Amino acid sequence: MITRDDAMQLLLSHNPEQHMVYHALTSEAVMRGMAGALKEDPEVWGIAGLLHDIDYPLTKDTPEQHGLMAMDMLAGKLPDEALAAIRAHNSEYTGLEPTTRLDLALRCSETVTGLVCTNALVRPEGMQGMQPKSLKKKMKDKAFAASVSRDRIRECEKLGMDTGAFFQIAIDAITPIASSVGLVKS
Repeated sequence: MITRDDAMQLLLSHNPEQHMVYHALTSEAVMRGMAGALKEDPEVWGIAGLLHDIDYPLTKDTPEQHGLMAMDMLAGKLPDEALAAIRAHNSEYTGLEPTTRLDLALRCSETVTGLVCTNALVRPEGMQGMQPKSLKKKMKDKAFAASVSRDRIRECEKLGMDTGAFFQIAIDAITPIASSVGLVKS
């Protein structure tokens, strides 16, 4: 399997926009947190989170290819289950449904980053002191982070995890990297 350093270099070699690098890093962090909570391999899960959108610069205008192209780009670099999760994270367009814990974790984890990060950007204290209850409240406000799929976030329940516990994992995972992903106010 590709190392974390090599995975980061590979990601950056595709010249993603800065916000996509931040999304990759926060997705990796949440996936590592989920791996810990679910007693799975944090390296496999983390690197799947880091690289899940590696093809986005090439597929943003052809969403039906997003995930499929990434799977091809990463063949031989990740275990098959990680490739399958990357393919399944865009099932709305590819029709390839998530079936494993890794598939479901990647979908809800990469999605929750949008809710958490948007919330951090509007809070005076950023990530510091963020609580799951504030994210639950934001989930109900459809205008807040409107492009974030609430249904995808709730897929954490298919993993036996309620949204409050999931939000705490996401908060705990993203808080230590907040300054690296543009979430610290100057």
